[in-house]
Amino acid sequence: MKNKRFTKKRLFEIIQIGQGNDRASRIFDLVLVLAVILNISVLFLETFDSLKAFTVLFRVTEGVTVAFFIVEYVLRIWTAEFLYPGLPKSKAVMHFLVSFDGIVDLCTILPVFFLSGFVVFRMLRVVRIFHLFRINTRYDSFNVIFEVFSEKRKPLLSSVFIIMILMFSSSLCMYNVEHKVQPEAFKNAFSGLWWSVSTISTVGYGDIYPVTVAGRVLAVIITFLGIGVVAIPTGIISAGFVEHYTKLQRDSEKTARACRTLAVNIDTSSVHAGQRVEDVEAGEGISIAAIVRDGAVLLPDEGVLIKPDDTVIYQRTINRDREFE
Repeated sequence: MKNKRFTKKRLFEIIQIGQGNDRASRIFDLVLVLAVILNISVLFLETFDSLKAFTVLFRVTEGVTVAFFIVEYVLRIWTAEFLYPGLPKSKAVMHFLVSFDGIVDLCTILPVFFLSGFVVFRMLRVVRIFHLFRINTRYDSFNVIFEVFSEKRKPLLSSVFIIMILMFSSSLCMYNVEHKVQPEAFKNAFSGLWWSVSTISTVGYGDIYPVTVAGRVLAVIITFLGIGVVAIPTGIISAGFVEHYTKLQRDSEKTARACRTLAVNIDTSSVHAGQRVEDVEAGEGISIAAIVRDGAVLLPDEGVLIKPDDTVIYQRTINRDREFE
């Protein structure tokens, strides 16, 4: 039972987004990305009439990649208890099923069983693109985007609310001004809404436009208001990025002033040789900043073993400072 659980946990580590020191997990990540790219490519290539001769190849490629997605989905359900260690197994599985990753995985494989059914099931095939988000979420630059949007969600929602008010009010005004002159173009308030959206977003499709003097004057005012209002979310997001990076830089400088580091070469007689990073940090009350092994710098992730001939960069805050052992 213990070996079985170990194998299950190791399988969980492999199918999760891997770190640089876990070759098996990194290989799985690359295979997943390749499968997603191949699957999406097939979706595009199938739309070309000149490539009808390769239909069989496209079907085989799609079948293989979708089979891979199904196996991955089953494995993630089976190992969900390690993804949510604080929950019972049944609740962990349910938590994964209703999570973003779980829903994306399900929507990816669901259309396979309804390919000849409703159009909505065929459209769900595009959802597999979101598999790539799971790879990107491990990169700091991608996480920064979500953090900024999360921190600025209230002012962003307020700006969206203002834009919605401007769109609806301008659509009603334009409908009242232009309906009698252009009953076919401005049939109802929705026609005015279509015009206001294309105008405020500065797209201007040109399929609906005012012809009366009052309508054109109103269009000029709405256009200038739209340029200013649409720029509000951009300013909020830009300010959020500046604030976030300033905070990261300040925290980094504060940590550098409050901590000291020490590089220690590990040999066979060292007490830390053969121990895991988390065990050393918990037992010694110190932090490991990095491990240098064979000229490569490893991140001190959980499960990484400290080996002889490694150079370990230890770190401790000054207010808790004591001699390194």
